[in-house]
Amino acid sequence: MALLTSSRRPQIWNLPNQLTASRFVLALVLFVLIAVQLWLWCLIVFLLAAFTDWLDGYLARKQNLVSTLGRILDPLVDKVLMCGAYIFLLPIGAKEGWLQPWMVTVVVARELVITGLRSWMEAHGAHFGADWLGKFKMGLQCAAVIAVFVAFLAPAIAAPTSAFFAWARDLLIWAMTVATLLSGLQYVWKAARLLY
Repeated sequence: MALLTSSRRPQIWNLPNQLTASRFVLALVLFVLIAVQLWLWCLIVFLLAAFTDWLDGYLARKQNLVSTLGRILDPLVDKVLMCGAYIFLLPIGAKEGWLQPWMVTVVVARELVITGLRSWMEAHGAHFGADWLGKFKMGLQCAAVIAVFVAFLAPAIAAPTSAFFAWARDLLIWAMTVATLLSGLQYVWKAARLLY
């Protein structure tokens, strides 16, 4: 009697990948909300998107559902969410002076350069995953976006603290910009060392 062996491949449309896809939809919703300046909803949607980012990674590791699609889609959707948020916030931020075009250029350029470098390096067999500075950069980018939304809400909710939240927003935006620049330079240096 012959034994039937089934080569079970990981399901592509698994729960972590569904969460990643839902984050892409949430990003599009966030961009519309920023455009119409519904700041409380912006904060809620962004926090929900950030939660799905944590949850899809946790579930993929815990349930051994890591897939090639997930490895490509997850960071790509993160970049759409973060770059898009800063691009949509730029007109207001530039007008009020707390976000400048060159800062958004640093964010977008870093993501484009590193995505290209990572794809090229991994195609040549070199591991080029995120390191602690890249994760720290992502944390600061998220914190800065949250601070922007809270600073918009503060005058209506807690007027006496609005100056503090504006200061925290400005500080986090500068910290995020510096961390993004340093992280990008570190990845370029790492790629150069692997090449030579």
